[in-house]
Amino acid sequence: MANKSLGAAKNAKNDEFYTQFSDIQEEIEAYLEFDPDAFRGKVVYSNCDDPFESNFFRYFALNFNRLGLKQLITTSYKPSPIANSQLGLFGDDKTIKPEKGRPKVTANKFIINEVHDMDGDGAFNISDIAEQLKANKNNEWTPLKGDGDFRSDECIELLKQSDIVVTNPPFSLFVEFIQQLVEHNKKFIVIGNMNAITYKDIFPLIKSDKLWLGNGFHAGNAYFSTPNAREDFASGVYDEKTGLVKFRNVHWFTNMDHGRRHRSLSLMTMEDNKKFNKKLTRKQAYDTYDNYDAIEVPFTDAIPSDYKGIMGVPISFLDKYNPDQFEILGMCENEDLYNLKTKKYSNQEKKDAYFAKFGKSGQYDLNASGVVLRDGLYEKVYQRVLIKHRKVTK
Repeated sequence: MANKSLGAAKNAKNDEFYTQFSDIQEEIEAYLEFDPDAFRGKVVYSNCDDPFESNFFRYFALNFNRLGLKQLITTSYKPSPIANSQLGLFGDDKTIKPEKGRPKVTANKFIINEVHDMDGDGAFNISDIAEQLKANKNNEWTPLKGDGDFRSDECIELLKQSDIVVTNPPFSLFVEFIQQLVEHNKKFIVIGNMNAITYKDIFPLIKSDKLWLGNGFHAGNAYFSTPNAREDFASGVYDEKTGLVKFRNVHWFTNMDHGRRHRSLSLMTMEDNKKFNKKLTRKQAYDTYDNYDAIEVPFTDAIPSDYKGIMGVPISFLDKYNPDQFEILGMCENEDLYNLKTKKYSNQEKKDAYFAKFGKSGQYDLNASGVVLRDGLYEKVYQRVLIKHRKVTK
């Protein structure tokens, strides 16, 4: 992965998705509600965003003074597949003319130090920012030497100058992107696939309270525009009418505090859950894992308030995780990185379990997750995070 180019990642993985302005606005407001000065005096860097297409640039430029930003830095990637087609800021893209032929589009660096009403119409809007950039008035708009890859030396130098990174990085390079931010000790608010929670390079950051989920998309639905319109996105649904791709499996990832992170879950006791929780069937009622000293909790709202031991909960629990209420101990996984397994199955046991469950030869990979014994058969559960209450309540 380390040698994969940003361009190859975008082309091969269909990573070119553009975030809606309203989603950015809603997310940032959650941090401002918790701390009105969260961005004051800070340098914000969007290092995967071309102003010609990025609503991240548009949001932070338009709210530059309200947020109290010290500086806004944006770097684009070359080539930009929809340059000047979404926001239409400046007319033609900034270019360097080769000796022959048409000008070639370059990666650009935009640095905003101040914004104000340029045309004197009494209002401040994106055209004022465009005029300031074209006039080079206390702001900078210049080509980058390279292609704008966030791992390039010139982009890393800009990263070092920044305080907070806010962007939508290529999903296929998400681990490298987060590792870079952690290495340089940066605050960040970025979008990623929910499956990243389970990655061995990401989950330890969540466990150690160095990364958590952000406020989230409205009703859990994220809508992105894309230049790669097609019907068969692996985990998204394209709508021809809106031109947007809908995803249910993406979220904001951050290390900045917001109010939702400190809302305590209101929970019932185990006995009341068994009586009144309609989603919790008798078959799912807190089975004990065969390979972990923990119980199975299939739904977040079925977490018993009075259980003192370890519980296996869905990864979607992290969307409601309050570090003051719960402690994250690890995850049900193959490598036992957190030394929580109480049993490891042999190859013969996995073969026997597969034959017993499916009636044919095969191997049931029981070591890859939590396992419960139901009706005499071994059964794997979905990916689970292992947690416990910090303080048990009745």
